[in-house]
Amino acid sequence: MNAPRPSKKALALAREVLNIEADAVRALGARLDRRFLDALTLILGCSGRVVVSGIGKSGHIARKIASTMASTGTPAHFVHPAEASHGDLGMVQPDDVFIAISHSGKSEELLSIVPLVKRRGAKLIAMTGDPASPLAREANVHLDAGVKREACPLDLAPTASTTAALALGDALAVALLDARGFTKADFARSHPRGSLHQRALKHVADVMRREQDIPAVRENASFDGALDEMTRGGLGMTAIVDARRRVKGIFTDGDLRRVLRNPARAKRIARIAQVMTRKPHAIRPEALAVEAVELMERHRISQLLVVNRSGQLVGALNMHDLFRAKVV
Repeated sequence: MNAPRPSKKALALAREVLNIEADAVRALGARLDRRFLDALTLILGCSGRVVVSGIGKSGHIARKIASTMASTGTPAHFVHPAEASHGDLGMVQPDDVFIAISHSGKSEELLSIVPLVKRRGAKLIAMTGDPASPLAREANVHLDAGVKREACPLDLAPTASTTAALALGDALAVALLDARGFTKADFARSHPRGSLHQRALKHVADVMRREQDIPAVRENASFDGALDEMTRGGLGMTAIVDARRRVKGIFTDGDLRRVLRNPARAKRIARIAQVMTRKPHAIRPEALAVEAVELMERHRISQLLVVNRSGQLVGALNMHDLFRAKVV
């Protein structure tokens, strides 16, 4: 039996679904107000965990929101409302925040456990599509995830409403991530089998140039000699060090361009110490490689010296080294 061949109508319908769901998410942004900040305050002030719950399609969304929060610095887990009525409510403690998700706000399974959640002393955040619903009225904070209509042509299957709830949950998780100062390294620690872990937990010592690969000259080196060392090193810079290899300065391609803008001055330069940048930015070898990226981006530099506790030059790297190591 041959399956029917989809018509151009299917493409038009698919585009309409995407447009409806995109409009639903955009509308959320316009409605965000103080209640979103109140929800953040409740969660940030919570010394326990975030418990997320929902039934049916909302349950699937609740699981994903709990997972996203847990992996981005907010301890969270999912509890099924039906199971909660049969013992799993023991997961909820007085210091917890309970997030209940229901498009209608009338889910019997959730409403039946709301009094028990409140009796335990946990705070309740409701995410519904109806601010006048019973669940919304009982909540400490209500987040409006309402949509004008579902993307389903029958306006029945949860489509735009689940997309809106998921997006609102992601907005919460990301705002919490930012408020907690959660970093790539933190994320990598909760993903020990992921490729991000391998990248984010690389240290500067893992990617830096060493020994003869580090372009460096002494303070009394000639200007021409320093340029020869820059060319040899291929890092677009040379370090300037003293007899004990303590860093005294750096001279980069950018410094060279600035010198050449004034030909008369360039002719008077005999020693590299005359034009080097003193007290250059540096990093320790035990720092995370992602910290080197942050330092270079913040100061808009392309090269970085690596020094030990005594200020001695032990390595060097540029942004290309970090690209090759897949840190960036």
